[in-house]
Amino acid sequence: MSKQKAIIVQNIPVQVITENTTDYICITDMANAKESVSRAADIIKNWIRNRYTLEFLGTWEQMNNPDFKVVEFDHFKMQAGLNTFVMSISEWIEKTNAIGIIVKRGRYGGTYAHKDIAFEFGSAISAPFKLYLIKEFQRLKEDENDRLNLNWNLNRTLAKINYRIHTDAIKENIVPGNLSIEQISMVYANEADILNVALFGKTAKQWRKENPTLGGNIRDFATIEQLLILANIESLNAEFIKMDLSQEERLEKLNLTAISQMKSLLSNNRTKLR
Repeated sequence: MSKQKAIIVQNIPVQVITENTTDYICITDMANAKESVSRAADIIKNWIRNRYTLEFLGTWEQMNNPDFKVVEFDHFKMQAGLNTFVMSISEWIEKTNAIGIIVKRGRYGGTYAHKDIAFEFGSAISAPFKLYLIKEFQRLKEDENDRLNLNWNLNRTLAKINYRIHTDAIKENIVPGNLSIEQISMVYANEADILNVALFGKTAKQWRKENPTLGGNIRDFATIEQLLILANIESLNAEFIKMDLSQEERLEKLNLTAISQMKSLLSNNRTKLR
C-alpha cells in the first residue's frame, strides 16, 4: 500500500510517495521548477543520458538492487556522452531491471526517484533548489515521526487503561480466595500471557529469551497496530472471563480476533495508523 504526500519547494509542489517504507520523490515535479510542464520530460531525458548520471544510477543500483543487470548497464555506459546516444526512463528500467526510478500513471503520475537519486537530480535543477528540497523532505519525515510517536503513546496508554479492566475481571472471576500475593501474581501473569500468545504468538518469557539484550518487555516493542489490537482483546478477554469461558476457548477466540483485526488494519489505508 502506497502513501502520497506533497512538499513545497520554492513554491513548487513536489509529490512524495512511500511504497513498502521506501520514499520516492517526483522528479517530474522537480523539473517543473526549471522549465514548463511540457519541457519536464526533456529535462529528465537529457539528465539520464549524461555519463555521470548513468554512473551514479548504476552504482546506486549495484549497492541496493541484487537483481540489477550490470551487463546492460555497462552497454549503456559505453554509449553515454555520444551525440547519437538516446535514453528514456522506461528503457532504463526495462533493460537494467532498475528499482531506483519508477513511473506512475494516473492523477499523481510522473517519474519518481528514490530520495538518494532525487537529491542528485536536484543538482540538475539548481543548487538552492536541491538544498531546499532536502530541507523540506527532512521536515516531512520529522513530522511523520512525531505523529508516529504520538499514536504509539496514545495506544500504549489505552492498552494500560484496558489492562485495569482486564485485571479486575481476573480478580473477580478467576482468582480464588486465600492465595498468597505470589500466587495471585502468577495468575495475573498467566492471563497476561494468554493475550501475548494470542497477539504476538509467544509468552513474555519466550520473548525475553529471544531478546536478551533488549530492556523492557514484549509490549514496549509492539507496533501501533499491535497496541491497538491489544487494547481491544484485553476488553474482549475481560468479557470472556465473565462469561466463564475456558482458557483454551478464550485463547482461540482472541487469536482469531487479533488476526482478523491485523489484516483489516494493514489492508485498509484509511485505517492504517503509520
